[in-house]
Amino acid sequence: MTKAVSLLVCLLMALAGFAQKTKTPPNIILIMADDLGWSELGCYGNRNDGPRNDGPRFNETPNLDRLAAGGMRFTQAYATAPVCTPTRVALMTGQHPARVGITDYLDAKDEKFLSPDYVTINEQLKKAGYHSGLIGKWHLTGDYTKKKGEPAKHGWDEVICSETGYIANGDYVHPYFFMPDVQARTEGEYLTDRLNQEAVDFIKRNQKKPFFLYLSHFAVHTKLAGKPEDVAKYRQKAGAGTKQNNPELAAMLERIDDGVGQLVTTLTELGLKDNTLILFTSDNGGELNVTSNAPLRGGKSELYEGGIREPFIAYWSGVIQPGKVSTQMVNTLDIYPTLLELASIKPTNDQPVDGISIASVLKGAAKPFTRTLYWHYPLAKPHFLGGRSAGAIRSGDFKLIEYFDNGQIQLFNLAEDPGEQTDLSGKLPAKRTELINQLREWRLKTVVDFSTAMNSLLKP
Repeated sequence: MTKAVSLLVCLLMALAGFAQKTKTPPNIILIMADDLGWSELGCYGNRNDGPRNDGPRFNETPNLDRLAAGGMRFTQAYATAPVCTPTRVALMTGQHPARVGITDYLDAKDEKFLSPDYVTINEQLKKAGYHSGLIGKWHLTGDYTKKKGEPAKHGWDEVICSETGYIANGDYVHPYFFMPDVQARTEGEYLTDRLNQEAVDFIKRNQKKPFFLYLSHFAVHTKLAGKPEDVAKYRQKAGAGTKQNNPELAAMLERIDDGVGQLVTTLTELGLKDNTLILFTSDNGGELNVTSNAPLRGGKSELYEGGIREPFIAYWSGVIQPGKVSTQMVNTLDIYPTLLELASIKPTNDQPVDGISIASVLKGAAKPFTRTLYWHYPLAKPHFLGGRSAGAIRSGDFKLIEYFDNGQIQLFNLAEDPGEQTDLSGKLPAKRTELINQLREWRLKTVVDFSTAMNSLLKP
């Protein structure tokens, strides 16, 4: 074999190896916090004198901040609902919760659950050879004693430290009342630390195959309970309070952030960092009893921005350009079709997908595109935070909220008024009529309970 031929063979083999490598689907880690407000992370402007100012940070989130600096941070990302369960329905199915019929959180007596008939995102990814793991919160069933909607019925390969009883009022130190069968691995075990360690272990034992890890934290859900040593540190900080710069919440968030650092370190040590997509977000906004979502208005259980606008970070070394800030409107619904596209999986025809893939946005191949987002939130039960039954639409810069209890309609220009302080419904009647008609038309096409939809069609 001549030298030239030998070099050619080597080149072809290298190219073949490169091609094979590029065809390998990325590992996927999806991290979801619970009740985390839009402005709690340092990279989203958290400061001890308020998110609008330039003071030092109160909450310490260095690992999430580095993740955002090394990837893409979205400034207009939304949860599909202002409470937990329906947002998680959207995440798992790619369908709007109004289409599925679960539009409020499920309590211990609720008969509703996510039917195993739905093909969840982990089941879709299995088609491409992914090994899936759920670590932490599920909350897609009401009455846990009947086990109708439990994770085991939705095709997960591994289910770890996920609740087997109703979760309420927080429980962060072993023994866990909603997971009585979980044995502690360390003395005085703290739940968030346990989930982080389980996530590291999951990666290590599945490093030889594509994996999908859904790390679903129970924190920072109330009742707040940080590790005592962490809480003590934050209580000594300037500006510590109860509804802003809450030491308990900051301590709980630090444990989530520490886990992100552990995951990145593990991926780096195993040589998996360049072929792993990491997504971070939350299921709804922060509770106003324990935090402030300023400069956004409102919080959990409300369709104001504080209840539904979320942090959303995407990191993929070598694919997502570092330091990117995207103004693209995205929704929890979009995660499902995005992951399917990245894994080269076609969705099943009998399960419509309401989200839009943002794979091209992540890769930097697309500019922000125009879209319309919808919310449908009829309360199935009184909410302890006082939320009201309502629907909402965001189209471009304008957002309209329609309240089902009294027919009130509010209209805001979010570009000029992100804090939703000025109701323009009286000043812009044409825009008000356009959006309310669009919202009602969507509701008639989407909401499974059409009688409820018809009853809410109040005159503009």
